[in-house]
Amino acid sequence: MKSFRADYVFPVYADPIKNGIVTVDDVGKIISVTDSNNPPVGPIESVSGIICPGFINTHCHLELSHLKDKIKTGTGLVSFIKDIQLFRNSDQQLVADAIEKADLEMYDNGIVAVGDISNTNLSIPVKAKSKLYYHTFVETFGFLPQNAEDVFNKAMALVNEFKPQSVSITPHAPYSVSKELFKLIRKHSEEGHNLISIHNQECEDENKFYRYKLGGFLNLYQHFGIDISYFKPQARNSVQSIIPLLSNKQSVLLVHNTCTNLKDIYFIKRFDRKVNFCFCPNANVYIEGKLPKVELFVNQGFNITLGTDSLASNGRLCILDEMRTIQKKFPALSTARLIEWATQNGAEFLGIDDEKGSLTPGKTPGLNLITGLDGLKITPESKVRKLI
Repeated sequence: MKSFRADYVFPVYADPIKNGIVTVDDVGKIISVTDSNNPPVGPIESVSGIICPGFINTHCHLELSHLKDKIKTGTGLVSFIKDIQLFRNSDQQLVADAIEKADLEMYDNGIVAVGDISNTNLSIPVKAKSKLYYHTFVETFGFLPQNAEDVFNKAMALVNEFKPQSVSITPHAPYSVSKELFKLIRKHSEEGHNLISIHNQECEDENKFYRYKLGGFLNLYQHFGIDISYFKPQARNSVQSIIPLLSNKQSVLLVHNTCTNLKDIYFIKRFDRKVNFCFCPNANVYIEGKLPKVELFVNQGFNITLGTDSLASNGRLCILDEMRTIQKKFPALSTARLIEWATQNGAEFLGIDDEKGSLTPGKTPGLNLITGLDGLKITPESKVRKLI
């Protein structure tokens, strides 16, 4: 057994413990969490900082790891999508090597589980041998109604390639998935377990397109030769248009939410859907130069998680970096709450909270040490080190 004493231990399932002690066995299973008044038997290693569970990254694109420093920043989502497509036929060995490197980077940064978006089978070998837990979201693109069945069948073939790894089929985004394709995914989701992860409202152009059929997405469809003459504006934001198309039997992760407003949140609350929200702030700054209105989502009753997005839109795959960015912009958010978003909430969405997400005795969540704090606030000097 190993025991660690820290300035604070954040079990997540309970209040932070000052001068807390965590004891684990040789496979990392939590034996006990206590304070210095009730020390365990045996040697105790003292460390400075916060001990918390391993981080859960609920939104990543491993397949885009080879695009680090390749995509211009601040050009907006429409330009970002065009730029990504330029690299879609990159050398497969280059992509595979970058995937393996990114997997190790996340491990070193204290991440223990990942919700990863995939469009190909290139990440299967790395995920099969990784020390991290992965759930793969096989992503569908198909805004033309007549292509819905073909797109769905091809995605299901890829889903079968990933099995027996944890995997599901998911829509990419409102602007890239037709109502017919949404309905096929809903039917599939109602027949068995099928987690959903959707890119949501990353830019105002998405809302403009759904409300008025205006904005930068018209140029995007033209660029890719997609005839959208059939599409009629919905007179409401994109998320309000697609929520009724989702199954109420599956957990749904709405990712980014950069331009989600209070009316959208209230609209979602009116529907019987298992909605979770994921913030990837550093990617939002990279692409759009803005952050979501995070404060609007707090205390609304939704499960909130954190993600890194990809190295095409981020300098590092580090959940602590995402927490730092949020707390700098929204200083009223406590580190305790951010750690909950980064651990337990992500584990609950991925359905692995019986093993990960909190320092509950019997679980094997991993142990992270956060240092370089100002009191309990995250600073530019804060770092994460994996203890277990």
